[in-house]
Amino acid sequence: MKSPTPKQIIRMLLFVGTAISLYFVPWPIVTAWITPLPNTIQEQVNNAKDYGFDGIVVYVDKGQDKEPEFYTSGYKNRALQTPADPQALFKIASVSKLYVALSIAKLERSGKLSIHKTLSHYLPELEGSIDNAKDITLKMMVTHRSGIPNYTDVPNFWANPPSSEQKILELVLNTPANFKPDQDYEYSNTNYLLLGRVMDRVLGYSHLQYIQLEILNPLQLNNTYTSLNDVNIEDVMSGYYVGYEEDLKTDYIGSMLATAQDLGKFIRALNDGSAFSDAKEQEIYTSLYKFNHTGLIPGYQTIAEYHQDINTVVIQFTNTVNFNGYNWNLSEIMYSRILKILKSKD
Repeated sequence: MKSPTPKQIIRMLLFVGTAISLYFVPWPIVTAWITPLPNTIQEQVNNAKDYGFDGIVVYVDKGQDKEPEFYTSGYKNRALQTPADPQALFKIASVSKLYVALSIAKLERSGKLSIHKTLSHYLPELEGSIDNAKDITLKMMVTHRSGIPNYTDVPNFWANPPSSEQKILELVLNTPANFKPDQDYEYSNTNYLLLGRVMDRVLGYSHLQYIQLEILNPLQLNNTYTSLNDVNIEDVMSGYYVGYEEDLKTDYIGSMLATAQDLGKFIRALNDGSAFSDAKEQEIYTSLYKFNHTGLIPGYQTIAEYHQDINTVVIQFTNTVNFNGYNWNLSEIMYSRILKILKSKD
């Protein structure tokens, strides 16, 4: 038998390499991308089960006095086979940072705090346990430029979250900074935990109460809550983690909750300026933080964005999470396809 020629060897290697590459291709993502775009948002939302989601809620606000649109499929509660409810409360996770950042801007505008003062100025007890506390300003914390380690990056954090805010903070106390203040950017939930403490200290009462009084009440966001303790648990959409059968809606992890419509109203108010008391406050906020956000915790994924080109707010809630797979990517693909359908109709 003849030995293969160099050209034949190259062809064989290319074939093997291609086969290996195809094996590792994220086929669920590829399939989601290449599937022909349906004609309606509801048709796209009906595909949520194929994306691995037990339930989905989508809210579309086109402004200009148009009635909001709601789209759902799947379940609010998988065990009870309760259909997804557009008015269900949802844990919005990191989207809560928008309310905190807005609170900081309001307190800066009113002179109750200064974003240019340091962490140790407001919480001197942390000076020895957080690196560079004397140099980290509140602005650096809001903009994720503090270098303070992110507590959710601690190995196995979500497998067994600490039972209190103090225990969560202790996960990162006396650990090295990830970088010097204002020398880099790294998203850190610890920044916002500490900003909450700073506001509590400055106000003399809970910053969550401040959010209620200064943001939720004026905007008439009557279906937004700062704590799971404040709601009827039956109003909350169930949340699931792939491979884990238990419903996660009763897990208390500090997230705010809102209906899709309430969150949509807030996103529009933030973007059209009606969330601010005056132009100066809006200018302060603009220097600090963004106007859209996403959220991800076990059981709950949120995408909340305003799209200026079509003057439309789109909120998407999906209630099934898998940190080790393509779950988040698929939620983004779902959202992008909904957006394409909207723009094709505009």
